[in-house]
Amino acid sequence: MLTLRERGQAAVGLDIKPSPHTNFVGSMTDRAMLRRAFAGASTVFHTATLHKPHVLTHTHDEFVQTNVAGTLALLEEAIAAGVSRFAFVSTTSALGSALTPPPGEPAAWVTEDVTPIPKNIYGVTKSAAEDICELIARRRNLPVIVLRTSRFFAQADDDRTLRGAYSVDNLQANELLYRRVDLADVVEACFAAASKAPEIGFGRYIISASAPFSQSDLPELRVDAPGVVRRYFPEYDALYQAAGWRMMPSIDRVYVNHRAVRDLNWSPQYGFRRVLDALASHSSFRSRLAVAVGEKGYHDREFEDGPYPVG
Repeated sequence: MLTLRERGQAAVGLDIKPSPHTNFVGSMTDRAMLRRAFAGASTVFHTATLHKPHVLTHTHDEFVQTNVAGTLALLEEAIAAGVSRFAFVSTTSALGSALTPPPGEPAAWVTEDVTPIPKNIYGVTKSAAEDICELIARRRNLPVIVLRTSRFFAQADDDRTLRGAYSVDNLQANELLYRRVDLADVVEACFAAASKAPEIGFGRYIISASAPFSQSDLPELRVDAPGVVRRYFPEYDALYQAAGWRMMPSIDRVYVNHRAVRDLNWSPQYGFRRVLDALASHSSFRSRLAVAVGEKGYHDREFEDGPYPVG
């Protein structure tokens, strides 16, 4: 909404909480509200979700109602309103256990062809929502693009060990090598998806910062990630040392965005090269949009050990 309005494009915001960018406050399962909101709309960007931070604070039924029934309501009301394109922001977490190879195995090369193995209600319902998107796209001729986004939250990691070993900036900069994307690049991916949806019809795409690695790097990434990074970015050691940062010893997966770059004509701008340039110039590696949005949190209350409870 910030970007659309900044660019002078007419847009209507829906959310369960009021904000300066929210025109309709309520649940996306409220079909009467959706009908009012969708009047005259050409494009729907579906970003609402219950996700991993809510797994221990919300019931399975709440996940189903929001992520599955809510997605179906949006799709059906979009069709009724004559919407011509639909972009659904999903998650790489839908792939679940398929993302973590067994000990001793090479890092996983994660493309759209990986078969999901959901490991919690979040993954199950996001995977189901993707399938509903595909069903509606093919049966009702609504162009739908599913964007499986990697991490783009600004909050500290939920893993206590990682929080103790790395600063937030250090860890998130490292993740831009293989499992993170900047918020501004996600927004641009949404716009690219909307533009290409009528041509594509239906598609699933991984949206993550461009990884520098190749498949031949996967065995070594699992045992000596700093050595692999050093080959691609010889200057990274000195810049990291000056910042008091360090690379993690092992990388277990690499998200591959090649198909999204090719099919959607999407060009992510915020990757590890930008991190190193920012360190050299003592500036932020995050986009202006990511800095402006900042940390929004996931709940109305705080938790003692981490940004949200983890089971």
